[in-house]
Amino acid sequence: MTAGTRARLEELERSGLDPRSSELLVVLCWLVKDDIPIDEAELNGARRRAMFVLAAGGDPHRDVDLDSVAAERLAGELDTPARREQLAAALDDLPADDLPAVRAAVELLRGDFELAWRSFALSLLADELADE
Repeated sequence: MTAGTRARLEELERSGLDPRSSELLVVLCWLVKDDIPIDEAELNGARRRAMFVLAAGGDPHRDVDLDSVAAERLAGELDTPARREQLAAALDDLPADDLPAVRAAVELLRGDFELAWRSFALSLLADELADE
């Protein structure tokens, strides 16, 4: 983890977000996304298909949440046992022991891996939406 990651975790702690908020969960997964190696071609194809699903439902730039079909589609396409293990390890490595809200959110993700994997997928989808 970088010093920048720690600074972002501290910002998240100060934000006052509820540890169960999807925003906090997705940002935590976004912070560790580079620790889960996914072939660029596979990732781009899966994100493109998820964007098609999002566009088919209307405005492709509308807010998406953990239960959106596009996020579920992306999560399903990229899911492997190895990637789940890498995500779990990356979340465990976050330096959040002295940040109660962030630590609670990490514990929530670690306790519900379906939620963690969907949060991870949504972080990848949000990354794609931000680039457009």
